Amino acid sequence: MTSIIKFTALQGALDEGPLAYHLQIDDFNLLLDCGWDEDFTEEKLQPLISVCGKLDAVLLTYPDLYHLGAIPYLVGKGHLTCPVYATMPVNKMGQLFMYDLYLSRHNYEEFDLFTLDDIDNAFDKMVTLKYSQTVSFSGTGQGIRAIPLAAGHMIGGAIWRIVKDGDEDIVYAVDFNHKKERHLNGCSFDALSRPSLLITDAFNANVQQEKRRDKDGRLLTEMIQALRRKGNVLVAVDTAGRSLELIQLLETLWRNPESGLMVYSIALLNNVCYNVLEFAKSQMEWMSDKIIRSFEDKRNNPFNFRHIKCCHTMADVDQLPEPKVVLTSVPDLQSGFSRELFVRWCENPQNSIILTSQTSSSTLSRQLIDSPSVKQLHINVKSRVKLDGEELAEYHKKKMEEKMEEERLRAEHEDQEDSESELSDEEPEAHIPGEKQDQHDLLLTNTHTKSRSGFFKQAKKMFPMFPYVEEVLKWDQYGEIIKLENFQFSEVKLVDPPLQMAPSLELEPGRAEEIMEVDEDVAGVEDDNIPTKCVSTPRTLNIAAKIVYIDFEGRSDNKSVKELLEKMKPRQLILIHGTQDSTMSLAKYCRDNEVCLGEIFTPGVGESLDATTESHIFQVKLMDSLVSQLNFAKTPIAELAWLDGEIKLPELEQPKSSMEDGDDLSEENKEEQKAEKLKALAQQEAALKTGHVPSLHRMHASKIPPHKAIFFNEPKLSDLKQVMMKAGFQAEFNKGVLVVDDKIAVRKTVAGIIQLEGCISEEYYKVRSLLYDQYAIV
Repeated sequence: MTSIIKFTALQGALDEGPLAYHLQIDDFNLLLDCGWDEDFTEEKLQPLISVCGKLDAVLLTYPDLYHLGAIPYLVGKGHLTCPVYATMPVNKMGQLFMYDLYLSRHNYEEFDLFTLDDIDNAFDKMVTLKYSQTVSFSGTGQGIRAIPLAAGHMIGGAIWRIVKDGDEDIVYAVDFNHKKERHLNGCSFDALSRPSLLITDAFNANVQQEKRRDKDGRLLTEMIQALRRKGNVLVAVDTAGRSLELIQLLETLWRNPESGLMVYSIALLNNVCYNVLEFAKSQMEWMSDKIIRSFEDKRNNPFNFRHIKCCHTMADVDQLPEPKVVLTSVPDLQSGFSRELFVRWCENPQNSIILTSQTSSSTLSRQLIDSPSVKQLHINVKSRVKLDGEELAEYHKKKMEEKMEEERLRAEHEDQEDSESELSDEEPEAHIPGEKQDQHDLLLTNTHTKSRSGFFKQAKKMFPMFPYVEEVLKWDQYGEIIKLENFQFSEVKLVDPPLQMAPSLELEPGRAEEIMEVDEDVAGVEDDNIPTKCVSTPRTLNIAAKIVYIDFEGRSDNKSVKELLEKMKPRQLILIHGTQDSTMSLAKYCRDNEVCLGEIFTPGVGESLDATTESHIFQVKLMDSLVSQLNFAKTPIAELAWLDGEIKLPELEQPKSSMEDGDDLSEENKEEQKAEKLKALAQQEAALKTGHVPSLHRMHASKIPPHKAIFFNEPKLSDLKQVMMKAGFQAEFNKGVLVVDDKIAVRKTVAGIIQLEGCISEEYYKVRSLLYDQYAIV
């Protein structure tokens, strides 16, 4: 590889946290994924913010929090302005992921890191791609192309293949799944043989997964046992990723009469449940071959559910008869409906809590997975409650004061504008100091001013009139500014007469019910307008429900990952996103079995590494005086030129010597001078390492050494025959040798070198000239 490759792990190295990596190809900067943790910790985004200013593009792999959770924050705060590339399902499902995560936080606590508008702006700016669609970058990324390939795991998941100028490629493949599932095909590495650099994860390097049939059987057994003992089942899933696989499985089980599950209720609960299923119905082409065939042959959409109910609030869930199964977000149990249902159901021994994915170590879900036999938990229960009593009165008082202050400031601003406009329209009059001015209701002749004198006759007659102040209308970009007070009506309360005063009046049949419904609707609207506050209450939970972890993450296990690496045979390997034990274990296996031909890197968070394949490749800056003297020769793929120059290191402070003649220095001064020279060399070396690029300058003509001519091209003898015939020569093949005019022979050796044989003559030099024209000579 002739490019300089640098890689920095911003997040997700030697741990199981969110993923974000900075890949630099020469001067082109890529961000691979842009995840955030479950607690939305701003400090963890500082490494991303530090590189956002120099990024040229962002490549996203999956639609969940760990792979794109920080996009709304970075775009909303103005840190990230470069294009973001993702497949269409990653764009749409990622937006629904972030909607649900925002509402899950906002409905229970104060959350202002980003808003729904930030989510819309971020995802509207994304560039969506299809599988195998090539995107070519420009500017500093000229010649670099990125291609998304199917990765499995989640709908729209991508393995990114990054290629530069037809050179060896870079493959970024994390969290992939090679196995076929109900709604997704597995990934394929057939087209990714022997990449020059493979960036992959070690998440499941030490995990041996059970068979899919065994996992499905365990899930069915746990549900049936809980439902038959009259208990509810909570299944913690994500919003729009792995949940699609689970609801496909459960709908199939509920439709099977032999399972006995049709009598029980099942629901999917999250804030965007309806939108997730509607979008899934329209994305059949991104799903498995089985689903596509079923849809093409029978027009059967697998996401038209008969048994699974869509719920958006806890009230919808409460209306379902018990016992019931509820699939709800979020899987980490840190917020949202899953945490609320867990608090409700965990103390009942008849219920079951099923966890389907491993999250980071700081989450409640991970604590339950690591310690399933825990009997007591101390957590903070957060909720949003409506203000009442003194708090509500204080809120309204504060709002009224703010409104009055705004009106006062607006009135002052209007008065100031009116006075300025009047002063600009009226002509200023002379005023005699110390003399009192008369004030009149009518406009009269000013007796204090002197009569005007001039060549033209002045009209002295002035007619009195009533005072009139012309109102200055204010306009903005939408037209005249509307004053709300001009359109407000005084509130008049109508008191209904007592019923005994009108005994003859009777309500029509059904009218009473309509009035009651209207009153309830009005009350609901009034309740929605009541301000709220967030409260956090510490609570001790006595865990009595059964807690079970069943792996439905949909990633390849350790055996499969090792087999795929042996098949790919990458030249260099970077292992990320896994615990230190799993990362080192996979690295040791690759070294012992010679899976990788070159180096194997295991960087930590914040660690940068140089993944350049070539050992003798350096980066220099070409000076304009040198570039202007280059003579380029065209080839079918590029333009080439021979370059002679001299490298100059960055100018640094030179060591000062007290005496010009080194022979006259004392031993002590010589040691000092030597130390200063060593220090200067160390400074130059440090400057080169910190990004001070040396420059390549033009050499003097007398210093340029001669060089042999280099020929670029591989012309075919058949093409050369056509060239000779067009030039008027007689050319024909004889036993693989091109004979020109029965005097000159042109043959190609096994090594591909073309040889020209013949007597020295005018025809010989013409043939040689035609042969030279087929090459680019530098």
